[in-house]
Amino acid sequence: MNAPRTRVQRRPVHGVLLLDKPLGLSSNDALQKAKWLLRAEKAGHTGTLDPMATGVLPLCFGGATKFSQLHLDADKSYEAVARLGVRTASGDSEGEVIERREVPAISPARLAEVQARFTGEIEQVPPMHSALKKDGKALYEYARAGVEVEREARRVRVFELRLELLEPALLRIAARVSKGTYIRTLGEDIGAALGCGASLVSLRRTATGPFEVWQCLTLAELEALPANERLARLLPVESLLPGHVPVTLGTEDAARFLSGLRRRGAWPDASQVAVFGEAPRALLGTAHIQAGELIPSRLLSPIEIQQILGVAEPENV
Repeated sequence: MNAPRTRVQRRPVHGVLLLDKPLGLSSNDALQKAKWLLRAEKAGHTGTLDPMATGVLPLCFGGATKFSQLHLDADKSYEAVARLGVRTASGDSEGEVIERREVPAISPARLAEVQARFTGEIEQVPPMHSALKKDGKALYEYARAGVEVEREARRVRVFELRLELLEPALLRIAARVSKGTYIRTLGEDIGAALGCGASLVSLRRTATGPFEVWQCLTLAELEALPANERLARLLPVESLLPGHVPVTLGTEDAARFLSGLRRRGAWPDASQVAVFGEAPRALLGTAHIQAGELIPSRLLSPIEIQQILGVAEPENV
């Protein structure tokens, strides 16, 4: 008879874990594994990576989940390798091969020309193998059923692009892009421009917003840490708000702000504000300022703030 499984005692955990997502694991599976290792009550991520993709995946715990949506708009950097002359149904090596073509000799000048063509503002048709929804259903669900639906082209921005031939039929793609840019589609479009088609064989996200891959921890590294050291690898909740103007409130104003009341002060207008309490210094939430009024947006609860400050009842690890 099997011994009963030990139930994990969950606890309030607040902060951001920068995970280097492994190959072959979905973003949600990676999240659930990290959540279990931290014994966290509440967790979410800031946008998914495909199972075939590795790299930077910020995971949000507790109060940080309230601000994870803000990170979806962040610029992202990727490194990919595309196989030229092979097109697949999904745009990557996991899909069925639908066409093979001869790869022409590609000169440095031709490569530079294509690189320039795909740098700046470009149009992309979202791939069928994506989480984008149509009529309430993800496109990849249609694709799995063998149905292709019409998609409108969207304008995205490629801030930086570097193309390098590793072999006659292997192309390295390094790009920094705006939100909503599909690297698989970028690889396919570059392959089409080179006259032979292409599909990705590897994809790695190297940065998202201010977070870079060198800051990340793998699941194996997290698991290898003693349980009482894992929380120390979390970044504070405010690390999700790098572009926000900081405003600090005194005790009385902080309490009223947390109850949802607007505050008045000699502040210039600002669309994104991170609001802190003065004593002790702690993030209260986000707001915007209009005509001298500090208007609350997303707020942490008093209990969450106490837990972040470590003044709640201590937990046994």
